[in-house]
Amino acid sequence: MYLRKPLYAVASALALYGCGSTSIVSTPVDRIDNVPLKVADLTDDQLKNWFHSDLLTDTIPGMSVDKAYTLLKGKKGSKIIVGVIDSGIDINHEDLKNVIWTNPNEIPGNGIDDDKNGYVDDIHGWNFLGDINHETLEMTRIVRGGDTSNPDYASAKAAFDEKYNEAMSTKTRYEQLLQMLHQSDAAIKKETGKETYTKAEVEAIEAKDESMQQFKGFILQMFSYADSISEIENDLKDGIKHFAGQLNYNLNLEYNGRKILGDNENDLSDAPHGNNNVIGPDLEQSLHGTHVAGIIAAQRNNGVGMNGVAHNVEIMALRAVPDGDEYDKDIALAIRYAADNGAKVINTSFGKDYSPHSQWVRDAIIYAASKDVLIINAAGNDSKDLDKNNVFPNDQLNNGPEIADNFVTVGALNVKYGPSMVARFSNYGKINVDVFAPGVKIWATAPNNEYRFLQGTSMASPAVAGVAALIRSYYPKLTASQVKKVLIQSGLTPNTNVTVGDPQTTKPFAEISKSGTIVNAYNALILAERMAKGK
Repeated sequence: MYLRKPLYAVASALALYGCGSTSIVSTPVDRIDNVPLKVADLTDDQLKNWFHSDLLTDTIPGMSVDKAYTLLKGKKGSKIIVGVIDSGIDINHEDLKNVIWTNPNEIPGNGIDDDKNGYVDDIHGWNFLGDINHETLEMTRIVRGGDTSNPDYASAKAAFDEKYNEAMSTKTRYEQLLQMLHQSDAAIKKETGKETYTKAEVEAIEAKDESMQQFKGFILQMFSYADSISEIENDLKDGIKHFAGQLNYNLNLEYNGRKILGDNENDLSDAPHGNNNVIGPDLEQSLHGTHVAGIIAAQRNNGVGMNGVAHNVEIMALRAVPDGDEYDKDIALAIRYAADNGAKVINTSFGKDYSPHSQWVRDAIIYAASKDVLIINAAGNDSKDLDKNNVFPNDQLNNGPEIADNFVTVGALNVKYGPSMVARFSNYGKINVDVFAPGVKIWATAPNNEYRFLQGTSMASPAVAGVAALIRSYYPKLTASQVKKVLIQSGLTPNTNVTVGDPQTTKPFAEISKSGTIVNAYNALILAERMAKGK
């Protein structure tokens, strides 16, 4: 799944320390490439709202969301249901509780399938995972199966071995770094006589022996990655926890989380399964889905937290993505559930390299298209060219024709406009990625009425889903296919080369997605109005 783990500030220390213009809508933003770029760091408030900013006004590659709302004054939109297929959602969050979908045809708690949709007491959606929190990766399942005749077995085995060895070695190095941090920190505290010290105070230490020279050098190097030693310590602990989780669950050939659920994951007809607890058994594990939901539709202008991209939205919670790889069965059923129960937009911020039942998901995408449902999909966080690497779900295989015209794949942008504006982790592809949108340092809702910065194409996708919901709210006669065209054709087209994949690879921005555009809410509403009027 595309759960973008924290970018551990000291990751690079492992090696260093020796242990454009618009396509359709004519607006002034075509002058952006001639505007001096912002060089000052963003303030905290600017950073928390950057993905709503306007590129021309702020030289920040946001989506002009705040500007878009100036076009909606005096207009009344209709409610749009957005299905969020994810890790679970904290539906009691202060900024989400008033925008959560409630099934109007189901009586809570009576143990009866009142609306006869196959799901009992599905009040706010459905939890297809039941009490599962952790799962293996799909490559682990393939290797565990031991079927060497499987055409994916050899590549899955090679990928598994590489990832397992990387997790083992990186976890060990992080543990070594943490131990050295504790030793160095204790020595510096003793030398300065302070529990909390500054970089300048460390620089002022006259190291009288080799040990102190090493401690001083190490701490100064850590200060180059963060503003405090406690921040470094937390990053290292998070890193150790992350890789330990991979080894204990994602890459553990003996672990099988699915047995908790008790269904046959290889039988699509063995359903329904799961329960109606859309938060999930562990509130903290709903972080990813809660964050995604907030980006789309956190209640606007309520005086708390943050503003979602769209108002007039109800979030349908569909829990189908564990800590590990999702099952094709759950995703296919979740898409169909959303389409059958009124969703007009679905966000899919997850993905994997292997998909044994990918046809089930593609059939569900086609089914959603028949119900006029638009799916917004995260491109993935592996720095890959998707035209050369299949990642699932997708709407075309091996660069073939699209199976339906209701699927939009989104890459992630960084905060600063210019050559480095594509997030270094983002996948890209002239054929298989449609658009780009903000996906780095995105501030949004987290469980227990909290808010956090997260990043990934997982965050870029719901930003676009919010724009899609806004269009569908105010221009309900536009079809899913038409809204897809609006999103693609109204975006900004930077005339610049950008770094993608690795520091040595640069491409024209126009060549890293099908549209070559950055989604822009303001322009999208203008084009939607024209299209709605038949112009």
